[in-house]
Amino acid sequence: MKFRLHLFLTYLLLCISCNTVTNPQLTPLLRISDNNRFLVTENGDPFFWLGDTGWLLFSKLSREEAAQYLDDRRQNGFNVIQVMVLHDVMKAVNYYGDSAIINHAADKPLVTEGSSSDDPLQYDFWDHTDYIIDLARQKGIYMALVPVWGSNVRSGKVTVDQAGRYAKWLSDRYKDRPNIIWLNGGDVRGSDSLSVWNKIGTTLRSNTTGQLITFHPFGRTQSSEWFHNAEWLDFNMFQSGHRRYDQDTSGLAYGEDNWRYAVSDYNKTPVKPTLDGEPSYESIPQGLHDPSQPYWTDSDVRRYAYWSVFAGGCGFTYGHNAIMQFNKPGDKSPAYGVREFWDAALNAPGASQMKYLKELMLSVPYAERLPAQEIIAGQQGEKYDYIAATKGAGYAFIYTFTGGNIRIDCTRLNWTKFRASWYNPRNGESTPSGTFDCKGEILFDPPGERANDNDWVLVLNKK
Repeated sequence: MKFRLHLFLTYLLLCISCNTVTNPQLTPLLRISDNNRFLVTENGDPFFWLGDTGWLLFSKLSREEAAQYLDDRRQNGFNVIQVMVLHDVMKAVNYYGDSAIINHAADKPLVTEGSSSDDPLQYDFWDHTDYIIDLARQKGIYMALVPVWGSNVRSGKVTVDQAGRYAKWLSDRYKDRPNIIWLNGGDVRGSDSLSVWNKIGTTLRSNTTGQLITFHPFGRTQSSEWFHNAEWLDFNMFQSGHRRYDQDTSGLAYGEDNWRYAVSDYNKTPVKPTLDGEPSYESIPQGLHDPSQPYWTDSDVRRYAYWSVFAGGCGFTYGHNAIMQFNKPGDKSPAYGVREFWDAALNAPGASQMKYLKELMLSVPYAERLPAQEIIAGQQGEKYDYIAATKGAGYAFIYTFTGGNIRIDCTRLNWTKFRASWYNPRNGESTPSGTFDCKGEILFDPPGERANDNDWVLVLNKK
């Protein structure tokens, strides 16, 4: 085990800067809302999932780096981190050189007797994982854990029996932590090794109390395709993926129209919440694999976020190319044409803009919100011109990515008067637009010139 002296010194610094006693009120258990559309805390308080894909957090970051990362995400409004527990069973090693398992066997965790996350001079892979999970809890952050990444199962490195034993051991270790959410799967189709995923899901369900479970699927697919009726699946997740409209040639997916996945899940029975758990990452090549292609930007991230949430999503997961893999100087094989290091990418504009969506959603009565395309008069637009709408009893939000005109059908609102304003998703600022009689159709012209990144939310409030 390497870097022990370094670890001890950083541990002392963390003890000085952090209160290691966790506050259970920061991360109460989550549950499904009474209308089965959203997530709420066990006390019934609304919980808007604002996730970040910190996939390699446990393996790539030291204690002090993990603290830096979690502090930044907390300050930017993120409340969920999606992370792999076992990324690659053939080389499951963390920052300190500690191995997770014995002989590449997922069901043989390498645990050091007498070790503890409280002792930085003698602890193992799992103690490091414990430390980060508990540090996240201290900061009010939930950890959405993928037990074993899908490629390991798809390649035959994890059998059904191994999956069951590993899921039992893992859930035994973490079943009492309220800030754990389980992400079964991991960038894989449920039909690929269906028996393994059901074994993990049923084991987690029978061996935990209250922790929510979902499934992280392959790009441009959704968990509901295989597991919507599974008793272990509490809510759905889809991965809208990283391709442009013209790159999505299969005819089996929705291209960039990620809102269509939300609509599809929203209309299924039994009713379950859903969200986009992996849209196009900020600063990743369009199409994912070819760095000669243009890279996705913060405006694209905003579009995916508002489209999917307004279509009925219970939250949204952001991602950045450099952060999801925690790219560092000296990394031998960084992936997907990454151009930044992870700590610099913390300042990417898209990451700081996501909190404005969360703040907007939590500014109104939460559980009554519905998709509301019917309030848009005439054509709703196609591709980048698509206009998305959501509403509650006394409010409505309408999103345009291009800054195109929005025509409202007031007969669908059943109000007498309303106030209108423009909400800027780049900075969270609101600009009043006037008070209107709610009669007939009303045309609204967003600020600025029409362009693909001139996005706005038209906010209507009943008077």
